[in-house]
This record gives sequence, C-alpha cells and structure tokens, in this order.
Amino acid sequence: MIQNKAPGKDVSIEDLKEKFPLAAKKNVDHYSSFNIAGVSFGKEFIPVMAGPNMVENEDLIVKTAINVKKSGAEFLRGGAFKPLSFPYRSEKYNETRENGIKWLGIAKKEANIGIITEVMEEKYLDLVCDVADIIQIGSRNMQNYPLISEAAKTQKPLMIKRHYGASLRDWLGAAEYALYEGNSKIILCERGVSVPHTHRDSSRFLLDLQVVPAAKELTHLPIAVDPSHATFWRPWVESMTLASIAAGADSIMLEVHPDPSNAAVDPLQPIDFKDFSKLMGKMQKIATVIDKKVIHV
Repeated sequence: MIQNKAPGKDVSIEDLKEKFPLAAKKNVDHYSSFNIAGVSFGKEFIPVMAGPNMVENEDLIVKTAINVKKSGAEFLRGGAFKPLSFPYRSEKYNETRENGIKWLGIAKKEANIGIITEVMEEKYLDLVCDVADIIQIGSRNMQNYPLISEAAKTQKPLMIKRHYGASLRDWLGAAEYALYEGNSKIILCERGVSVPHTHRDSSRFLLDLQVVPAAKELTHLPIAVDPSHATFWRPWVESMTLASIAAGADSIMLEVHPDPSNAAVDPLQPIDFKDFSKLMGKMQKIATVIDKKVIHV
C-alpha cells in the first residue's frame, strides 16, 4: 500500500487511490445521481429540505410540513433526537425522541413529504428507519465510524454533515465508511466551519462555499449546503442560500419555523413560512441561470 507521506488538510493522489477510492471520482465527468422517495439527487434538480431544528410538538411539525411542501420543498427536516454542545436542558428545550419520530411520521402522511432526521445512537436506527427517507449523520458524529457503518448497512440514504473542524479529507473519509458498507446513496452536507472571525458575535461558524467546487473536483457524491446552521443569523440566510445554488450545491437544507423568534432551539436562524416561500422563488431564478431547477413545475 502506498503510504501518505504528508497527511493534512489537502487530499493527495494516494488518498484518492488508497484512502477513499469509493468516494473518489473515476474521471472528470463522474457524478452520482439517485432517487430518494421519488426525488432526484445529483442531476439538474436541487431538492430542498426544510423544517425546524427540533420537532417540538405534533401540531408544529405537521403545520410546517404542509407549508414547506406547498412552497416546493421535497423533504421535511426536524430533529427528534437533538444533540447540544452541553448536557443541560431547559423546560422549553426537551428532546421529543420517540414521540418526535411518531409526529414526523404523521407529518409525512399529512403532507405527502419525504423525511430527513438525525440518528445519534445505533439502538434507535430501527425506529428512525421506520419514518426517515434520509438518515442524517450530524456534524458531531461525522467521525463516529461505528454509527456511520451501522446506519449505512440499513441501506437507507445517508446525509453526512461536515464537522465544523473537519477538512475535506476527513469528510471524504467519513463518506468512505458508508460506501464501504455497500450503500451508494450518500449525500455530503456543508454546514459551516469554525474560524477565528465570523463577522458577528452570535455567529459561530463560517459557511465554506469554496468546499462545494473543491469537493466536486474530487468526489462524485452530491453536495448539500445548510446556510441556516452555518450563518446562525436569519438576515444572512437568503444571500448565502442563493450563493450556495450559484456555487453548485446539489441540495439545500433550511431551518423553517412558524414562529422563528420563539423556536425552542436556535431562534436566531430560522425563517418563517412567508420568507421561505419568497426564498424558494428566488432560488428558482438563480437555479435557472445554471440550467437547474429547485421547484418542479
């Protein structure tokens, strides 16, 4: 085996051949595409995943599902199992767990919409798989390789969020664990990286749009972008979403909430139904410029 003499943030030819040959492009025109719940990923269509950070209650998640679907979203996002940076919870924030998964199932039927939700522990895989069309591997679990491997074995599509301190090399390595298990429906999601300066006190991450074309040079996998989590600031979500489309994102994930300022988690970043609908229209216009589309018409 060829040894990588200088491991680091840059991807070497040896990496592509020996470390993640399954994630690496075979040639310049190699791009994977696949259908999930009847929705195409990796081609001219750009699926949108939208919904609250956390599944707070049944009424909220059903209402959100109906509204985002009406505006053109193909998938409802929402966390029933929701990691935080610290172990403390408040009365307002309390994981809904099994109930949250049940409510996602109800919303799925009511709105006829696909579901993407996070799994944090292997023991909940069966429960999540009963409802989810896409399993999300959160940024904090990007290098939890046993979890990724077990999730991949379910043959459910996976979306692997980039850890905020991870290089492109690390990210592709995580994808390789899923591909190694024979699961070909893998989406990579950029959600912001940690840097010394983020332009605003409350903004913890910087959206790395440069990683979209960089990843596309190396991997055939579709690349999604989550501008909400990256900016952590509602007024910036629109511009970074449109920039993500222009940069070549294959999918967009957005936080949408009926009452953003009163969201149980991260109330600074979600947009409301009205702004989401307007943004979808603007996204469609940007997509048209690069011969793609965001809304099925």
